Amino acid sequence: MTMSMLDLIGIDPEWEGRTQVDDSWLRRTQEAPIDPGLTIIDPHHHLWNHSKNRYLAEEFRRDLADGHRVRATVHVEASSHFTRSGPPHLRPVGETQFVAEIGESLKRSNPAGPEVGAGIVAFTDLTKGDVVDEVLQAHIEAGRGRMRGIRNTSIWDENPNLQDTRCLSPRGLLGTDRFREGFSRLAAYGLSYDAWLYHPQLDELADLADTFPETTIIVDHLGAPLMIEQYALRKDEVFRQWSASMRDLARRPNIFMKISGLGMRYGGFGLRDHPAPVPSATLADLWGPFIDVAIDVFGPGRSMFASNFPVDKGGCSYRMLWNAFKRATASLSEDERADLFRRTAARVYRLEGFA
Repeated sequence: MTMSMLDLIGIDPEWEGRTQVDDSWLRRTQEAPIDPGLTIIDPHHHLWNHSKNRYLAEEFRRDLADGHRVRATVHVEASSHFTRSGPPHLRPVGETQFVAEIGESLKRSNPAGPEVGAGIVAFTDLTKGDVVDEVLQAHIEAGRGRMRGIRNTSIWDENPNLQDTRCLSPRGLLGTDRFREGFSRLAAYGLSYDAWLYHPQLDELADLADTFPETTIIVDHLGAPLMIEQYALRKDEVFRQWSASMRDLARRPNIFMKISGLGMRYGGFGLRDHPAPVPSATLADLWGPFIDVAIDVFGPGRSMFASNFPVDKGGCSYRMLWNAFKRATASLSEDERADLFRRTAARVYRLEGFA
């Protein structure tokens, strides 16, 4: 029996625990917001109600009010708030409806505040070719003008310890006929594709981009350069391999890079191994080589910073994360930083009025 992506989705308790946030630990290091007048669009965050890590409108609003000028956000699917009844292939539409309702409610209560969920990237099982159109249309309707793209996670590694995400994908998913049949429908609806995969899989993404040049692809979390488990003893080799893959991807004009996810455990930075969060200057030093490669090969016009909260909140606060990104780009021009912090996201996710 062939399993669909919906069959594979489920919150792994081990994964959920690794994303747990310790607010008391985060408060041990404090610093003022840097360049608080710089306008930001945060093009990658989640809202969920996990038992160990509640992150809904209340929690996100507190982070948004932490000193940086965030004008709008893009919510990316997190297998949360699916409907519990109806056809299984349509249940992910519940998450889109939930986010759209949250966004509209927050806008009514605070019209001058950040536009939460101004864009929505939803989940659709693209391997279900016979119903993909129905699901995409349902997402668009539920999104109330906010629907922008699809993410169908394709993470895979032979090491079981690297398969601890909520969505375990079959090996080589991006190259399968069934996936590509569904993927081919995105352009007709004006939808982009967010790619979440590990760095050894980036060649598969390059081939997908070549096959569908009319579809905009956003690489989540820098393509996840793995620096733990079997990769931990060859970090220099991994960095070279990842850098080469980044240069190759950048040759495809339909690919954009999301500079995010650096607070996750896969990067091997060990941010939670300290008695208190490291300051943003240290984060900028640690993350700088990866940020520099992304900006160098894709350019500011095809790169965007994102928080990946609350996942990255396991290692630093919202204020510290954006402080680190600002420190890492202090030498760039005002125009280049405008692209990185808001304009690229506004173009890619069609957030008119926020650039």
